[in-house]
Amino acid sequence: MEYRRVGKSGLKISAISLGTWLTFGARIDRSTAAQVLRTAVDGGVNFLDLADGYARGGAEQIVGELLGDYCRSQFVLSSKLFWPMSDDPNDRGLSRKHIVESIERTLRNLRTDYLDIYFCHRSDPDTALEETMRAMDDLVHQGKILYWGTSMWHPQALKQACKLAYFRRLYAPIVEQPPYNLLERWIEKRVLPTARRLGLGLVAWSPLAGGVLTGKYNDGIPEESRGANNLDHVRRHLDDQSLQRVRQFSILADGLGVEPGQLALAWLLKQEGLTSVITGATRPAQMESNLAALQVKISSDVNREIDKIFRL
Repeated sequence: MEYRRVGKSGLKISAISLGTWLTFGARIDRSTAAQVLRTAVDGGVNFLDLADGYARGGAEQIVGELLGDYCRSQFVLSSKLFWPMSDDPNDRGLSRKHIVESIERTLRNLRTDYLDIYFCHRSDPDTALEETMRAMDDLVHQGKILYWGTSMWHPQALKQACKLAYFRRLYAPIVEQPPYNLLERWIEKRVLPTARRLGLGLVAWSPLAGGVLTGKYNDGIPEESRGANNLDHVRRHLDDQSLQRVRQFSILADGLGVEPGQLALAWLLKQEGLTSVITGATRPAQMESNLAALQVKISSDVNREIDKIFRL
């Protein structure tokens, strides 16, 4: 496993990490989750990505149960807040009230005293940025979180946050979490350059475009798949042009003797400024396949072929 620094911080996380969205507490039970986690840990994964909204807290609860079999300090444990957790108008967003109450619920679910990284799952137009940042700063001083980060924040908001942190002497975010994959490369225009200038790490979610880049949709939409369930982050990549590109990509991967998903992850891991790739798995074999991407070598010729297929 390769371990990379998160931005300018001293924190190091595994280049491949384990995400729990749509899996832990949702598609897989506790027993399978335990096997997936064990496979990830045995492969050197130390970064676990969660959110309070994943399975309505179920993902956090399962991981909290499973952590009892490990040493807490070996993990870089993260969660997120923003989305509504109930009908209460204050049980959402990034207000001080919601942040203070959400961290307590998350820590109870995870059966731990602290998070390594607490992500703002989106930016909040209804709350002043300084209110959010002072609440995060307080949590750091209280020892409930060690660092904080952002997810899906506009580059301008990232710049404002870092500027405000400097002038108000507040803890600044250390990492941004955007979607990034061969079919979704919009962050290369502004987010990646901004993050590099600000010294932020980048952890990418949806690295396989919801499974599309594995080639599983090349010949149609399998029953019970995410595409069959009309999940937006998958369906938007099932147009004819995208699928044709993935079919060409699958042929390229086959010629190299690797799985398309492994080649897609290996390409992503080579991108400048990327800290970690958040991968999901519903069974241990999938986690093993994700980890195998670390061994895939991409020559300059192969890289040119990939760029030709997925030209911007």
